[in-house]
Amino acid sequence: MAILFPLGRLVATPGALALIRRSAGEDLLPALLERHRSGDWGDVPPEDAHENEFSARHGFRVLSSYRVAGERLWVITEDDRSVTTFLLPEEY
Repeated sequence: MAILFPLGRLVATPGALALIRRSAGEDLLPALLERHRSGDWGDVPPEDAHENEFSARHGFRVLSSYRVAGERLWVITEDDRSVTTFLLPEEY
């Protein structure tokens, strides 16, 4: 898979870390990051996927949404590509 944008520094909120630890553990992180930076946005509506494709090309914020242990986990890369954050929607 082609890399569409750099991830920057990786950070995670307490809720995201707890979910990851409860489910598949930290081995899940590389797979989710690969999906995110290669354009597999996960479980987002078509209009959000289209927006992500535009944003990845033009330097805007990119948001992916994945199901992990029955819960939603967001991965957001900021527009300046300085940081990518794992978080739960309620932590936004």
